[in-house]
Amino acid sequence: MDKTSRQARRIALTKMLADHPGQLFSLNRFSSLFGVAKSTLSEDLEAVRQALADFALGRLETVSGAAGGVRLVPLKTEEAAHSLLTALAEKMSAPDRIIPGGFLYMSDILFSPQLMAQVGEVFLTRFAAAAPDHIMTVETKGIPLAFATARAFNLPLVTVRRGSRVTEGTAVSINYVTGSSRRIQTMSLPKRAVPPGARVLIIDDFMKAGGTACGMVDLAREVGATVVGIGVLVATAEPADKLVDSFTPLLILRGVDEHNKKTDIRPAL
Repeated sequence: MDKTSRQARRIALTKMLADHPGQLFSLNRFSSLFGVAKSTLSEDLEAVRQALADFALGRLETVSGAAGGVRLVPLKTEEAAHSLLTALAEKMSAPDRIIPGGFLYMSDILFSPQLMAQVGEVFLTRFAAAAPDHIMTVETKGIPLAFATARAFNLPLVTVRRGSRVTEGTAVSINYVTGSSRRIQTMSLPKRAVPPGARVLIIDDFMKAGGTACGMVDLAREVGATVVGIGVLVATAEPADKLVDSFTPLLILRGVDEHNKKTDIRPAL
């Protein structure tokens, strides 16, 4: 490629880094692509780094060494995370979201790519220190949220199924007891999906008593993985004692008044 203008390079750099969060790009690759010296490229990257910091859009990290480079880590500030979760809580509090049985309609939120991308970045911020190498969820509504989280981390997504699939090879299956209805159900995971010793972060859309999350923890242990965290978008305030010891909710559902069409849901932090 012919030598590009400074403005064009910086726009292209930002676009490439934002499209591949967590991916490490070598300076040689950028230098060759744009036809500029590394010193010039370093100035461009410093300008991108400063702009990201000024507008709280993430952090540009530099990894030194022969195999090093730069990557964009889309961390959110606490202020940005709280603003997003407050807006989500208000959206979920709409009276027309209450459906018979005291449930909330959430499908449009869970299947919104823009919203889930932002929530995935909140989970990245909350669990970055846990250093997972796989994201795990259970089919089906939790998949978009977990996928967005996996993209933010630049990690593979593993989906636990309610039953095994012959197309996925040998699977490990367990029976677990749902926390709310106390029914026995089955979940399975292909053996090749998670290598032994993997560090797994569990992400799900909703938790009431924690039975499904507890089942995923047990299943991860069965395949030799270690669960380093559990994140859920919405957790109910009751029952207060869940079947998992530790989890991180983003929103707390304190109650649904079906008769008066009122929902009490708030950011957890």
